[in-house]
Amino acid sequence: MADYNIATSLRHSAEALGETVALTALQGRQWRQWTFAELRRNSDGFAAALHGEGVRQGDRVMLMVRPSMEFFCLTFALFQLGAVVILIDPGMGYRNLLRCIGSVRPDILIGIPKAILFSRLFRPPFATVRRRIRVGGWPWGGGKGLAPSCEHSREHRDNLPAYQARETDLAAIIFTTGSTGPPKGVEYTHGIFHAQLQLIREYYGIGPGDVDQPGFPLFGLFAAALGAKAVIPDMDPTRPAQVDPVKFVRTLLEHGVTYSFGSPAIWNVVSRHCLDRGIVLPVRKVLMAGAPVSGELVERVQRILPKDAQIFTPYGATESLPVASIEGREIVEQTWPLTRIGRGACVGRAFPGIEIRIVEPVEGLIGAWQEARELQPGEIGEIVVRGPVVTRAYANNREETERAKIVDEAGFRHRMGDMGYVDEHGRLWFCGRKAHRVHTAKGVMHTVCCEAIFNEHPLVRRSALVGLGDSALQTPVIVVEPVGRVANQEQLFHELRGLALANPLTASIEHFLVHPSFPVDIRHNAKIFREKLADWAAKRVQLPCG
Repeated sequence: MADYNIATSLRHSAEALGETVALTALQGRQWRQWTFAELRRNSDGFAAALHGEGVRQGDRVMLMVRPSMEFFCLTFALFQLGAVVILIDPGMGYRNLLRCIGSVRPDILIGIPKAILFSRLFRPPFATVRRRIRVGGWPWGGGKGLAPSCEHSREHRDNLPAYQARETDLAAIIFTTGSTGPPKGVEYTHGIFHAQLQLIREYYGIGPGDVDQPGFPLFGLFAAALGAKAVIPDMDPTRPAQVDPVKFVRTLLEHGVTYSFGSPAIWNVVSRHCLDRGIVLPVRKVLMAGAPVSGELVERVQRILPKDAQIFTPYGATESLPVASIEGREIVEQTWPLTRIGRGACVGRAFPGIEIRIVEPVEGLIGAWQEARELQPGEIGEIVVRGPVVTRAYANNREETERAKIVDEAGFRHRMGDMGYVDEHGRLWFCGRKAHRVHTAKGVMHTVCCEAIFNEHPLVRRSALVGLGDSALQTPVIVVEPVGRVANQEQLFHELRGLALANPLTASIEHFLVHPSFPVDIRHNAKIFREKLADWAAKRVQLPCG
């Protein structure tokens, strides 16, 4: 039987690369390095220690540990044991965090002391937890917590039950950002991780000799599995827009980082810092994802990289990643001029093995693929995908699973919840979230298409289209986040109205507001919470009665 266990990839990397440095991260206030051999020994040691603590195949294990060597090795150790790793962004707020924990019903909690205390204070969501395992010492002293059983690792490893993962075996539950509703736990199989590794290795050409600095820590796990070195940056991963560019750039330079995945919010800050100081980075590949990436940002990042470096903006979602990709030169030279006039954001062509279809949007369930009406190239509709990286279900959430999946002759397809179209070149264009469409008397308006018109104004950092009033007959409103202080709002609104009238997509928009700082998601700090802006705008725009 083929072994799809993601932990096997670390073993292969250790066998091939041994004493090559695999991970660099802060430990306390000191930077430390670990080789591939050390990562494997620690992973095996943690697997032995966890098995001794009662962790077994199929257990749902909530991992609440900061990005670190321990995070890496514990994750691989849990995969090795056949446990299901539950990962939740801690910055989503207590209410969402507690709801998410309760929804997946964890069996075991592995966490830093703060997480252990949190589970004691808020007991109901942790009611199913039968074992709490602490990593690290208490602030007031009293034990170091879980450590890898390295001194007995070979003996313990030989005695551990061999776990060969099948393609469909559950490996992890990873939560969505919750940009259009409560975060949902997405079930990842070992086969999906295996397919993702293969796509990243073959499409982006990443492997041994590369150095990764991930702005999203989970992607650092892929580096070790691919045989690349990972450098965990000194930053708060829940606040990428607040990254300290001095620290981020320092490690990029000191470690000769060759590729980096991160939110456009990170690269917005880093690129301005580098341009101001004349810094050219050694990075050969930059991957930006999490929200539409402007051609202006791509062009700015191009200026701080070597001339032959590549910038990619992969498209996908927690439920299906990656789906499509486009390189920066094609954006700047071909698609960005069209984005600026309201054609949407081009996210590129489908990855090998991924099938993209555009269907007529439906509010309710689509029970079978025969019920969907497929649209022609150029027609905007709901984006539906099929392929080896597409997840099958949400954890303990049958209703949302049925809403998001379409049964077909080969299994199922996933409804991305996004609107878009495919052009005559086979490229996918993203027009905005389905839930964010504005239904007006003159037709449906799509956020990304309309907002591009107002983002052209020099005083506008970004804009958001929201709809007010009756859901079937809404009034469109544009909310703008300004670059700086707006001295004359009336003049700004007059100029925005002029931009609106100049494009048939936006000619019906008559209401404009200024918001000092848009609410955004905690994972990428780039997805705008338009529902919150709509509630805010509703208190400030007087709609006609009747």
